[in-house]
Amino acid sequence: MSAATAWVLFASVPALAGTQVRAVNLAVSGNEAELGVDLSRATGYSLFTLAHPRRVVIDLRHATLLRSARLPRAAGVVAGIRAGPRPQGGLRLVLQLTAALPVSAHWAFPGHGTAPRLAIVIGRPGRAAANAEGVGPADGSPAASLPQPQLQPQPVVAAHAPLDSNRDVIIAVDAGHGGQDPGAIGRDGTEEKTVTLAIARALARRIDDEPGMRAVLTRNRDVFLPLRERLRRAREAHADMFVSVHADSVRDEAVSGASVYVLSEHGATDEAARWLAERENAADQLGGVSLADKGSTLASVLLDLAQSASISASMTAAQGVLAALERVGQVRKGSVQQAGFVVLKSPDIPSMLVETAYISNPVDARRLRAPSEQQQLAGAIFIGLRSYFEQHPPTGTRFARERADGVGPVLAGTAGAPATSIIP
Repeated sequence: MSAATAWVLFASVPALAGTQVRAVNLAVSGNEAELGVDLSRATGYSLFTLAHPRRVVIDLRHATLLRSARLPRAAGVVAGIRAGPRPQGGLRLVLQLTAALPVSAHWAFPGHGTAPRLAIVIGRPGRAAANAEGVGPADGSPAASLPQPQLQPQPVVAAHAPLDSNRDVIIAVDAGHGGQDPGAIGRDGTEEKTVTLAIARALARRIDDEPGMRAVLTRNRDVFLPLRERLRRAREAHADMFVSVHADSVRDEAVSGASVYVLSEHGATDEAARWLAERENAADQLGGVSLADKGSTLASVLLDLAQSASISASMTAAQGVLAALERVGQVRKGSVQQAGFVVLKSPDIPSMLVETAYISNPVDARRLRAPSEQQQLAGAIFIGLRSYFEQHPPTGTRFARERADGVGPVLAGTAGAPATSIIP
C-alpha cells in the first residue's frame, strides 16, 4: 500500500453547524480496535487511510472537540491518536496503526433519544454499507422524511461514465486559454495558450499510446473556449478524469517550478449552490440522475456525496502527478493545493489543474518552449495518471479486469486527503 492511497468511505447528511465531539473512547482486543466518537448530533464525515506511517484519518464536518473531551491513550494496534481543527472548519482525527488492517465505520445510537456515536472499527472487516439510522434534519422534522444517508465505498469511475466491460479509461485533457485569450505571456513573448496546447497534445498522445487509456482534447487548435464549455465537453466524452494544463505567472521572475491544484471546499460549496438553484433544468444531471424531481434535502445529500468523493479521488490522483513532476524538474509547491477554479468544479468528475512551470521565469519559459521539455512534462503527468488508474481502476475498464486477473480484487473506492496538508 503506497502513501496517500488505499480506499475511502463517505457518509453524508445535511450540513449541521456547531456539532460537538463530546467524548472519544478506544476499546482494544487483540488485533482489533474500535474508536467511539460521541457527537452532539450527526454530521457529514469522510474516512480514509494513508501509509508511511499507516494512519486512519476521519474528517468531521462542522465539528469541534469540547475542551472536556480527552483523547484516549494509544493501545493495542493503535499506536497514537491526535486531533486538530481543519483549515476551513471541522475536526480531523488521526489514528496511527501498527499494521495495515481493514477499517470500517458505522453510526450507532446507544438508546432512544440519545446522541449518535460514530464507530470506527479496525482489524475486523466491516459491512459494505451501513445506514445512519435515526438521523433527522436540522429542523426537527421526522427522520422518516429524510433519505437515510449511506456509508459505502465510492467507485472510482465517474458516475456518468459507461460501464462497458473492458472499456478504456477516458481522460479529458484541457489546454488552458486559447484564441483571443493568450493567458500569461513571458518576457520573451511566449504565450501560455501555445505551450499548454503543445503539452496537452503530447499528453494526449502518451495516453492514447497506452493500452486501456484514451484521451479527449477539449481543444486541439488555437480557439477560445468558455470555462464551462470545457467541463461540458468532458462530461459529453464520459471522462473518468479531467486534467487542465496551464503555465503560471507571477511578478517575481525568480519564482519557478510546477504545482498541482484540486477543487477547494469553498469552491465545491459555491458549485453546489449553483447546481441546487438550477436543478429544475433537466439537462443538469448528477451522475446521470436528474436533480429536477428531487427535494432540496435529497438533492443536497446526493450532491454533497458526489462532490466529496470527487475531491478525494482528485487529491489522490493529483498527489501522484505532483510526485512524478518532482522527478523531472523543480516543484514550486510540494503539496497539492486547493482553489476554486471553475474548470475543477464538475461534481462527479475527478479533476486537477497542473501549473507545469512559471512562464514569467526566463528559464522556465525556455523549458516550456522546447519540444523535448514539453514531452518530459507530458510524460510526468501521464505517469502520475497511469499509476492512479492502475491502483484505482474504474469499474468495467481494462485496468479493472487486469487488476482482478493478475493482482487481486479491485479496491472499490479511492482516497487521498481532501486537504492540502495530510495530517493536522
